[in-house]
Amino acid sequence: MRKIESDTLVVQSHSSPLPFSWIEQCLESVRDWSRARSCDYQFLGDEIFNRVPVDLLERIHHKVVATDLARLLVLKEALAIGYKTVVWMDADFLVFDPARLVLPDTDYALGREVWVQCDSTGTLKVYRKVHNAFLMFRQNNNFLNFYLETAMRLLTLNTGTMPPQFIGPKLLTALHNIAQLNVLECAGMLSPLVIKDIIRGQGPSLEKFNSSTSEPMAAANLCISSCDRNELTAGEMEQLVDLLLTGCATI
Repeated sequence: MRKIESDTLVVQSHSSPLPFSWIEQCLESVRDWSRARSCDYQFLGDEIFNRVPVDLLERIHHKVVATDLARLLVLKEALAIGYKTVVWMDADFLVFDPARLVLPDTDYALGREVWVQCDSTGTLKVYRKVHNAFLMFRQNNNFLNFYLETAMRLLTLNTGTMPPQFIGPKLLTALHNIAQLNVLECAGMLSPLVIKDIIRGQGPSLEKFNSSTSEPMAAANLCISSCDRNELTAGEMEQLVDLLLTGCATI
């Protein structure tokens, strides 16, 4: 862990080399935001997994799940050495309205997921969830330890299949549905259908997204997994990033 120079640490992580050039633009947007807010910044490669207990790492078959656990351990470690606030943003998290991305005056916060996709009949559906592409924890918060211990217990007890979002959005959304967790609404997420409509400048998915979002977004997770599944091309993602950074997107 780096030397403390600020009250707040922002952490990101990704394996090297980066698979797409647009991810570097996302990383730079977070670095710029961190500098503007006088936050310390740390980028971690695969060494982030050194924090995960070996027995748990052997049980985890998805790198996404391992990263979801590792980020919690890194953030807890940062609070333990003296940071007052710690923030995690995924490598594909783009800050496109930095003035509006303001950390809330709460002891922790999660990101907002408004996911638009077609169901089995081809009908557009909106699913309101929470996500861990953005996380914030402050000193003496009551949630981080609970979340971390719950995630580790689930990983230890699990004997079946383990979906990629097992201890990330799935667990957090289940907890949120029961306890109404703290959410930073402007830290959002974009589904492939919404991204395609943003590029076109209009469309039914974008309309549903906007009508289901409680406030305009200042930043969003762009879901690199959509490229991995060939739902979006690298070229489309580059178009999207350019539209968002230049303020030309309709969201």
